Amino acid sequence: MTGLMVCLGALAAASVSGGGHQRRNGRLTVREQDDTARLGAAEIGAALGERATLLQFSSAFCQPCRATRRTLTEVAGMVDGVAHVEIDAEDHLELVRQLQVQRTPTVLVLDADGAIVRRASGQPRKADVIAALGAAVRD
Repeated sequence: MTGLMVCLGALAAASVSGGGHQRRNGRLTVREQDDTARLGAAEIGAALGERATLLQFSSAFCQPCRATRRTLTEVAGMVDGVAHVEIDAEDHLELVRQLQVQRTPTVLVLDADGAIVRRASGQPRKADVIAALGAAVRD
């Protein structure tokens, strides 16, 4: 009987933990503004968008990275002056460490000056990406 109770307790704890992880997965969160932290073409290996940049960290065998790539490419095509840049995390380990990227895909939304205004770990929803661009795009 004690074994059953321990098993049920472990199952309940795992369910609560998994539910919390699922709610946070892919959610674009607000980054505290650090006026000194900016990413430019030299750091990411591509030109920034005129109005904003969707920066995606991916890895070769990451299935959600492929879906994220399609979503970000589509959103970047919908909004003038927005670029989508994809970086292979394995080839840019120093930048990954600097930005504390812990999993792929990780998406950073940069404003026109290269400041990080939103961040998502996991596959973001299209509507969330569009809303995050509203905070980054300057008219």
